[in-house]
Amino acid sequence: MSQLWSPAVRELTPYVPGEQPRERVIKLNTNENPYPPAPSVEAVLREYPADHLRLYPDPESRALRQALAREYGVEPEQVFVGNGSDEVLALAFQAFFCHGEPLEMPAITYSFYPVYCRLYGIERRTLPLDDQWRVDLSAFSANSAGVIFANPNAPTAHGHSRDAIAALLERITDRVVLVDEAYVDFGGESVVPLVSSHPNLLVTGTFSKSRSLAGMRLGYAIGTRELIEGLERVKDSFNSYPIDSLASAIGIAALEDREHFDACRGKVITTRERTVKRLKELGFETLPSQANFVLVEHPDFDAAQLFVGLRERGILVRHFNTDALRNFLRISIGTDDEMDSLIEVLEALCS
Repeated sequence: MSQLWSPAVRELTPYVPGEQPRERVIKLNTNENPYPPAPSVEAVLREYPADHLRLYPDPESRALRQALAREYGVEPEQVFVGNGSDEVLALAFQAFFCHGEPLEMPAITYSFYPVYCRLYGIERRTLPLDDQWRVDLSAFSANSAGVIFANPNAPTAHGHSRDAIAALLERITDRVVLVDEAYVDFGGESVVPLVSSHPNLLVTGTFSKSRSLAGMRLGYAIGTRELIEGLERVKDSFNSYPIDSLASAIGIAALEDREHFDACRGKVITTRERTVKRLKELGFETLPSQANFVLVEHPDFDAAQLFVGLRERGILVRHFNTDALRNFLRISIGTDDEMDSLIEVLEALCS
């Protein structure tokens, strides 16, 4: 460690993303969409005037916010955008959770949340999942800096209904409840309609999954004007121009092509259910999924060894080397052909 680093940096354990290989492999480890973005996105890339790039983008990202507002039935003033939902989440941690009290989150959830807590000096209180590996909404309390959880959860893939989260919001009213909806389009139920009646609810989302734009880095938050203004205050103290003009144009094009969006997510859901059936036939135990991935374990085979065996045969999945998840593999849903290859290799490894 460098002596030039500050103490806070020396103590950090950064988030480790899924492997991004350079060789050609079947990539089922980072929950990317297996299908390309909307055709209108390609048209934007072909036709975007290069001369526009010499100018700073709109610091308020008004056009993109208006497009998101139309999509979700809210006002543009209720929408915030950032470079991927990870940046939006980072700004939310600074804006809402630095109260000196613990931030509550599930013990098993998106592993960036604890990283942000360490970065910003926020104490966290982790709550166990229930006996069916679901986020236990009843365990969250009002005596905290706030609440954060993914719905559907990552990496367990279970999602709660809107009514269940509404009941949580009736109990917790004076701290921000942040619901991360990165995977909601693959079978979950969005809680954006609850924003109008629950001023402490902040919902975050991303273009990376169901919109097939992981390489572009676009994320957003929806909440009351009070919450969005809090995010804007932090953003404008850090980077007043987070969304470049090309990214904004691509995001708008993706939002406007509803037919492509529905077709792609429908294919992912169909392939997921087909894959789950075939995994169960091989003896895997599979948690119910409302996301574009499944979390599985095999009672007779070590997950780490299966991970290595798949990797040696050109298939990448995710193995979390933690106590709770050591014998699980998280498998992103690819195309039918990719999932057929996965099953073929697993048949050989588990025979």
